[in-house]
Amino acid sequence: MNRRMKTYAVGALALLVTTTACGSGSSASSAVSAPPATQAGAAPTTAAPAQSSAPGADGAASAAAWKKWGLQPLAPAPAAPADKPVKLAKTGQVPVFSDVPTKDKVVFVTIDDGAEKDPKFVEMLTDLKVPISMFLTKDIVKENYGYFKPLQALGNHIQNHTVDHPQMSKVSAAKSKSEVCDDQTALTQQYGTPPLLFRPPYGDGANTAQLNTSVQECGPRAIVLWRESMQIHDMQYQAADKKLKPGDIILAHFRGPKDLKGETMTAMFGELLARIQEQGFAVARLEDYIQAP
Repeated sequence: MNRRMKTYAVGALALLVTTTACGSGSSASSAVSAPPATQAGAAPTTAAPAQSSAPGADGAASAAAWKKWGLQPLAPAPAAPADKPVKLAKTGQVPVFSDVPTKDKVVFVTIDDGAEKDPKFVEMLTDLKVPISMFLTKDIVKENYGYFKPLQALGNHIQNHTVDHPQMSKVSAAKSKSEVCDDQTALTQQYGTPPLLFRPPYGDGANTAQLNTSVQECGPRAIVLWRESMQIHDMQYQAADKKLKPGDIILAHFRGPKDLKGETMTAMFGELLARIQEQGFAVARLEDYIQAP
């Protein structure tokens, strides 16, 4: 069976991984699609007529910027596809996926929760123009919503990651809904755009009917998991060959020295980019490959 498309299974639990604050070992290993949301096959993407000036598009980082951070430049990302390989429906069950069907040699970087708020990381992304998607948790970011606004101003999207980071398979239906809806409301008020995507902490409950219903009722139109997770110096892979694949979604976290054994957020992110560069991949913006309803 194609790893990117499997039948939505009510009651199947996403794999729960134990790590600090948010799961970073493995997500549910299958990409699951709900009937209303159409995902195209892994066909080559068609470039849009004009590229945006967002990070990772025509505003590529200079060689000097990469040298400043001690890194080799990444391969340039292709233009955003005009025909989006993931197409989301306005109503009905939401799809669950951990990669995007594409033959473009790109991966997508997602960063969760918002615990570490290192100004040097904002400087790094401003310099390198690497696109990320931020899945933020209300109770973790509420004391400093402003930290993420310069990152958003670079063209990066802010997505939903619950209010207080529970195991979603272990909460009541009412709690499940409030976790998604209250985070959706707060992030929309603070950042001006309703999150399109949702990620459950640890990937837990991703394939349950209860969580799918909560997400439907609160606004996001897809549940996003991951194929690889960044640790401190290397990634954990779900694939047995421990290699990136086109369209893989990578999980990282806003973390600092306390959780990274003395390493900084920028050092960890630099290691992540180095692992991507070594395998010849570019980083594209996840939302550029998704068609919103």
